[in-house]
Amino acid sequence: MIDVRRGADRYPGGDATAGITTRHAFSFGNFYDPDNVRFGPVLACNEEVLEPGAGFEEHAHSHTEIVTWVVEGELTHKDTTGHASVVRAGELQHFSSGAGARHVERNDATVRLSFLQMWLAPLLPGGEPAYTAVPGVADGTPYPVPAAGAVLHVRRPGAGERVAVPDAPMVYLHVVRGDLRLDGVELGPGDAARITGESGLEIVAGSPGELLLWELEV
Repeated sequence: MIDVRRGADRYPGGDATAGITTRHAFSFGNFYDPDNVRFGPVLACNEEVLEPGAGFEEHAHSHTEIVTWVVEGELTHKDTTGHASVVRAGELQHFSSGAGARHVERNDATVRLSFLQMWLAPLLPGGEPAYTAVPGVADGTPYPVPAAGAVLHVRRPGAGERVAVPDAPMVYLHVVRGDLRLDGVELGPGDAARITGESGLEIVAGSPGELLLWELEV
């Protein structure tokens, strides 16, 4: 089954007066849809835009694997495990909150920051918090998140190129940029597909694109 969700149908969030614009793919915060709580371990897929100087001040997380993909700009991250970093466009960050940790996410640059943040439920709760930053992620790079039984694949196909969808029990696909076609369905920036029980699927790029593919075992 292929369930396509359009970017235009995401739930609005954030705080425009504070320079934060958010678009949620799943139930989040004050918005609750009992039919759209999660997809396998994926609990959230938030498109975030922070204006210069805007950000999320220190806040808590627990029992969540938080994976962030920076689309443009620079994300400043600090957490209570002692890590502080600046994550730039084309780079990936993974913050495992374990039994509990706190962090800050800000745009301390002078240009707009855009990033995609995905939350996954771990197979087992608890554990020690951990932080990983992956600079310069190349096309085709897989990033495993074993705590959630998941692997993230970053793909940047050129026009006319084909990308194989992983043959996994579940796959979550998010289009960052470009015009793509999946099983005859056109997909554009912000669109997503929730794929269950399919094999042999391919994505065809109509223009140079960037997409994230979550290979999910649960």
